[in-house]
Amino acid sequence: MESSPPTITVQVKFAGRTIPVEVPTSASTAELKLLLQPLTNVLPRGQKLICKGKVLADAASLSSMQVGDGSKVMLIASQGLHQGEGPITKNSSGLAPSAKRTSNVKDNQTLKPEIISKSRAERWKITGVIALSGSSLKAVPEEVWDCGSSIRVLDVCNNSIEAIPQKIAALKSLNKLLLTANDISDGGISWEGLSCVDTLTVLSLSQNRLVTLPPSLGTLTFLRELCIANNMLGSLPVEIGLLKQLEILIANNNRITSLPSSIGDCESLFEVDLSSNLLAELPKACGNLHNLKCWRLTTLDLHGTGITNDILRQMEGWEEFDERRRQKYQKQLDFRVGSSGVFDEGADDDNRHA
Repeated sequence: MESSPPTITVQVKFAGRTIPVEVPTSASTAELKLLLQPLTNVLPRGQKLICKGKVLADAASLSSMQVGDGSKVMLIASQGLHQGEGPITKNSSGLAPSAKRTSNVKDNQTLKPEIISKSRAERWKITGVIALSGSSLKAVPEEVWDCGSSIRVLDVCNNSIEAIPQKIAALKSLNKLLLTANDISDGGISWEGLSCVDTLTVLSLSQNRLVTLPPSLGTLTFLRELCIANNMLGSLPVEIGLLKQLEILIANNNRITSLPSSIGDCESLFEVDLSSNLLAELPKACGNLHNLKCWRLTTLDLHGTGITNDILRQMEGWEEFDERRRQKYQKQLDFRVGSSGVFDEGADDDNRHA
């Protein structure tokens, strides 16, 4: 059975009644307003929420505004910003028609789970983003697949998810699939379903339990960023060379002993991290990447492998690559962005492996 994210219940006072609203502990004021819309017929932009004498800012999390379980929040509605059942003003003393229909506490409690659940799915469809990171999930909720082509980003990082089923094919407009830090093993992903999502540009599978990647990885031809760090991968499939648009490959902290020569066909790569693997050499095609020659490649991390700086310096295209990355480093220094002040050679020196 799926675990639901932790929630709190906020007591919202409006038009002479108290409305209990269940929200995730991580919810923002804006998300609370979305949940209140079907309960009050007041549009979010017409809602002013006040707790302990302070107006709650839309972008702020409820917890940062000291709104917790059982907190009392007052809703003041702007005149005219309603949904078809007569204007609701801050001086209203009676119940709106919709309020009368739900004024019975028992009825309100019965309807609440359906309303909240529907609001969550609707919110996903409106924003195109499903953010369920750190929600103690063992499986992706079924309602996710029902959102279909409305979804552009699915973030379920930091859970205990074991499988991504064939139903992933329903998310036909998905751009980013973030699965970092779960319990996904080799048979846990429907690559057939994933190959149907031809809009996918970012795939993150780091910190899982992967030992191999299938040949069908090569069907994800629109992929621009692939993160597979901190698994137990021993190799990369030959078909990785079919990913002509791949720009970033993060594969550090695995057990990779060699690279397929086809990696030289990944002509768009500009950042590669293969540090902390069991590599002893690079394939000759890496001089083809256009390799070090590849005019886009500016970052190559091979620390913690058997490939030393001396080996790198002997590769074809080294001089051009070294010039590009030093120019990038200088720009970082000039703008003081992402630089520690020490130039990284990209690999270890020979004496560190002596």
